[in-house]
Amino acid sequence: MAKDILMGLTATDFSERLQNEHEGYEDEMLYVFGKDVELLERMGNESKIVSLYIKFNKLDNCYVIVVSLHEQKYPIKYYFK
Repeated sequence: MAKDILMGLTATDFSERLQNEHEGYEDEMLYVFGKDVELLERMGNESKIVSLYIKFNKLDNCYVIVVSLHEQKYPIKYYFK
């Protein structure tokens, strides 16, 4: 399901580009997206809409790494909305 969520991202889901602040990775840029998706509850059969926070790291050699994909703790601002 994570692959479907990632493949479904669009430009309107983009939030911001950040400098990586982790020691040893300061030269890398992080790209933040947000997406509302319907997910099943862990316990039970109910589903709910969850706002996700998705962060990518784009390396100079053209590789893209998914850094995190988790529920938003606070609302994010969208660059193209």
